[in-house]
Amino acid sequence: MMVGRLAIGLAAGLATLAFALPAAAGELKPEEAKRFVAGKLFSYSCFDGTTGMGRIQADGAVVGTMRMGGTGPLRYVMLPSGTIKVKPDSICASVRGMAFEPCFNVYQIDHSTFRGSIAGLGFASCTFTKVNSRVQFARTNSRPVPLQSAIVTVGE
Repeated sequence: MMVGRLAIGLAAGLATLAFALPAAAGELKPEEAKRFVAGKLFSYSCFDGTTGMGRIQADGAVVGTMRMGGTGPLRYVMLPSGTIKVKPDSICASVRGMAFEPCFNVYQIDHSTFRGSIAGLGFASCTFTKVNSRVQFARTNSRPVPLQSAIVTVGE
């Protein structure tokens, strides 16, 4: 159950991390957003208190940290390439084990901040702010680790 909740939180939170508008405030186009955000580091906070930091690679892989509900252990999360999918008209997340593929609405707030929400559920949103840092998350070229194995509590 915890893995399922974590997957949904990750999909709702980190998946939208992939997409921010380049210059002007407003809703973004998926391909523009991908070019703007790929490889950059963002911190985020969500409507339910979940917080973290992460980046999305150009291949749709996700790597970062998250603290569910703003309390409890900080977890390191790594999802394989193809997790974030840029379609012609939408930005969606594909997480193994989820019953559906959520898609997102993304709005730029300013030059370094954007908000992402699950399509049709505007209240379920996260706010992302670009972090000017050299923080690196380890990533290997080996076979992707299943989600259940990829979630680790920092300090364990």
